[in-house]
Amino acid sequence: MAGRRRKNPDNPSATGPGEHPAEGLLPADFALEDLYGAFAAHGLDDEDLDDAAVLVPPVRLPSEQELTAEALAVPMLGYALKLSRWTAPHRAVDEFGDLTEEDREPAARLLGLAAAEGEVAEEEVVEAMRAWSLACDLDLVEIGTTAAGEHVAIPGPDLEPAEQGDPETVLELWLTAAGIVRELAAEADSLPAEGEEEDEAEEGSEEDEARLAEVEESRDAAAELLDEALQVLYETTAFAEPGTETVPLGVLAALLVVPEGEEPSEELLGDITDVMVALDPMLGDLAELGLLVYRPIDPELFDEEDGETPAPAGDEPLDEAESARFGLVRLTPLGVYAVRQWLLEDGYDAPLVGELAQGDAAELLTAVAESANVLPEEEIREWLDGREPLPAARDLLAAARGTDTYAPLRRLLCRLALDQLGSPAEPAVREVLDDPELGGAARAWLAAAGVADVPAPERPMVLWTVVDTFAAHLLDSGGDAGTLRDLVTGLPVTDNPASYFGELWRVDHPNTADVLDAVGELHLDRQVAKEARKAAFKARSKN
Repeated sequence: MAGRRRKNPDNPSATGPGEHPAEGLLPADFALEDLYGAFAAHGLDDEDLDDAAVLVPPVRLPSEQELTAEALAVPMLGYALKLSRWTAPHRAVDEFGDLTEEDREPAARLLGLAAAEGEVAEEEVVEAMRAWSLACDLDLVEIGTTAAGEHVAIPGPDLEPAEQGDPETVLELWLTAAGIVRELAAEADSLPAEGEEEDEAEEGSEEDEARLAEVEESRDAAAELLDEALQVLYETTAFAEPGTETVPLGVLAALLVVPEGEEPSEELLGDITDVMVALDPMLGDLAELGLLVYRPIDPELFDEEDGETPAPAGDEPLDEAESARFGLVRLTPLGVYAVRQWLLEDGYDAPLVGELAQGDAAELLTAVAESANVLPEEEIREWLDGREPLPAARDLLAAARGTDTYAPLRRLLCRLALDQLGSPAEPAVREVLDDPELGGAARAWLAAAGVADVPAPERPMVLWTVVDTFAAHLLDSGGDAGTLRDLVTGLPVTDNPASYFGELWRVDHPNTADVLDAVGELHLDRQVAKEARKAAFKARSKN
């Protein structure tokens, strides 16, 4: 699975000015925000998108048993298993390994695609043959030849464990099937238009090679588009609140088309529409295997005979039902499982929520602090689940101590965990009020919780906590100037920065000089910035 990319602003639409190859297919005169919705409405703000483009966010997955049950409930996989059992002890097939003509209608009846009696429709036979093809592709049946030269099929070795619901076997079979469908969906999107194949027969060898290269290029582009769409859905699922994972097809297309950092524009509407039209059949194919829940574009929005489009929306916003006609999609848990497996196969770090919450408090805080690809609140919530609040709080506070590189961030994460524990953690917090590393943060936490009898900290503890808190954010932000500038402007410098920084550079903290450097670089007041830089020099000279 190729890494997802966003469109480069320097690489505009492949169509020229005024050109719109899909014109007439979807209404380009609807208001963009009405037609496609806003990013924020689907749990994706600019900050999330920027992070998601760099790191694959952690996701939740059901248990293997639950995933196995979902896979076995996929009709096409169930059909393949049923046909495979039908071959026992063996069943005659043709020279290509397909069911014989006389077995095709019985196969459709066996699968419940056709009535037990009466005529069997052609599409019902086609569906049965698709299931047979999948069974062969998954090696659920094996094709061989008898001593008499007859072609036969017999059940494959994976059939019995799959029927018994063995998770490893079932999920491997389903994932293989999903990979096949994913590949075929991209190939189908790149096939020549109806009537083009006849023209190719009249072309010479050079023209044939050029056409083949064109088809291959089109297939690669379709596969890349589908992969990118799946990764966007994966990211959406990771960041969305439960029950809000469904994405309008237009939002998905906009995320793939709109350049990084820009808002959707009317000029890009044609490109967004083209991507919607290209994705529609491919997503439908994946939905058939349970990878997606997909509501396709309403075919009534198209009128291929006279090119009519729906009436413009004007100033009236689209209601939910009307908006849904343009397509809705979300990954199923099986879909999340599949995309994650493909990402792992391609060497991406694709963690699961809770992977860092398996050890004690020290292991939790250390792992979360040192991991760039993590959702801290989710890991902490997983760790706290089922634990007694007071002992958990004591363990977390003990694990937050230290003077190593990540210690300030551990203390910040500890406070985050205490926030989740709430008032039951208060006795443990009171126990560390005089701790030189934890006392300042403990007092701040109690005050924020509304506790009235919190003793005021002494000045050295206040200054040490200021440095420690800033150092934690310096680690957590990765040096992001915007995030840190907000923190810098909140420093209690007052009207005498020389006096304030004269105290701060003397603080005995491993990160004092780094904090002062950051203040000197980012503070918007030139005099404050100058005093901070002077203080940073003194702090380094002290060491």
